[in-house]
Amino acid sequence: MPRRHGFDPALVGRRAECDGGGSVPGTHFAGREEFSGSLTGEYVDHGDPPWRWYVLTDLSRKPPGYPAETVWCESESLFLIDAEGRTLPDSLSGKRSGK
Repeated sequence: MPRRHGFDPALVGRRAECDGGGSVPGTHFAGREEFSGSLTGEYVDHGDPPWRWYVLTDLSRKPPGYPAETVWCESESLFLIDAEGRTLPDSLSGKRSGK
């Protein structure tokens, strides 16, 4: 699959949250996972048509037992937030490559 790496300096340090699904160990099911942290500005466009994924770091919210301090979040599931955790009207979903 085609992959293109990039960097958006306007996103460095912006607070965001994302949600997605992760496999439930020992089952064939997936569950919801929620993350909050800071964007690094790094992204990758993956696939054809491309889907944009951003790196979220310094995680202040992550699932219990999640071992890493970073996570890749798909742009359609990523929301900018303010210092109080309120969702901002800015959207990253339109930043998907090709839009």
